[in-house]
Amino acid sequence: IMTIARQVSVYGIIAVGMTFVIMTGGIDISVGSTVALGGVVASMADLAGCPPIISIFIAILFGLAAGAINGFLIAYCKMLPFVATLGMLNVIRAASLIITKGSALYGMSDSFLKLSAGYLWGVIPYPVVIMLAVFLLGGILIKHFSLGRFFLAVGGNEESARLAGVNTRRVKLSAYVIAGGLTALSGVLLASRLGTAQPSTGSGYEQVVIASVVIGGTSFAGGEGGILQSFVGLMAVQMLSTCMSALSVDGFWQKLIEGLMIVAIIAADCYSRKRKRENV
Repeated sequence: IMTIARQVSVYGIIAVGMTFVIMTGGIDISVGSTVALGGVVASMADLAGCPPIISIFIAILFGLAAGAINGFLIAYCKMLPFVATLGMLNVIRAASLIITKGSALYGMSDSFLKLSAGYLWGVIPYPVVIMLAVFLLGGILIKHFSLGRFFLAVGGNEESARLAGVNTRRVKLSAYVIAGGLTALSGVLLASRLGTAQPSTGSGYEQVVIASVVIGGTSFAGGEGGILQSFVGLMAVQMLSTCMSALSVDGFWQKLIEGLMIVAIIAADCYSRKRKRENV
C-alpha cells in the first residue's frame, strides 16, 4: 500500500493545483514540463551545495514563475488556456533542456535523496506525508478562504463573479501560480526518488492528473469540484492501473481504457449540464 501511495504522491500534489485550475474553467497541460523543470532546478541547486530546503525553495520559485506566465497569458492577455499552456509546455521543456544541455543529472547528496527515501515514524514515506498535507491545505483553502470560493465562482459564471466585485483576472492568475508551484514540488520529489533529474521527465503526466481530477467529479466547464473528490479520482485511476497491470493488460490497451473513461465522464458531465439548463 505504501509503495502505491508513494507512486501516487507525485500525481496527487499536481492534482491539487490542477483542481484549482479546472475549477476556474481552465486547464494546464504544461504540468509535465514543469515537473521536469522542478526536478532539474532542485538537483542543480543541490549539486551546487545548497541545503535541501533551499533547493526545494528555488525549484518552487521556478514553478511559481512558470505558473505566473501561464496565468498572465490567460487572465490578462485573454488567451485560451489550452493554447497558452500548450505553448508553455514547449517553452518550459526547452528551458530544462537548455539548463542541462540535454543531459541527465546524477550524484545528488544523500540528504536530497532522503526526501523521498525517508519515513515518518518509520512507516509513512515522506512524499505521502507531503501529499496528504497538500490535500489538507487545499481543502482548507476551498472551504474556509475566500480565494477558494472565488475559484468556484469564476468557473461557475465569470461575468457574475466580476459584477459581484471579484477580481476574476487575479483569481485565475492565482490558480495557475499555485498549480505551478505544486507541480515543481512534485518534480523535486520525483528527482529525489529516482536519484536523477531528467529534462524529459514528466511526459504524459498531465493526462493522468487531468483524468484523476475529472473522474473525481470536477467539471471541465468549471464551477464544480473539490479536493476530496480529486483524491478519490486519483486513487480510482491508480487502482485501475494497478489492476490492469496485475491482469497483464497490454499498456496500449490501458491507455485506450483510460482515454475512454475520460471521454465518457466528460460526455456525462456535458449531458448533465444540458439537462440542468433545460430544466431551469
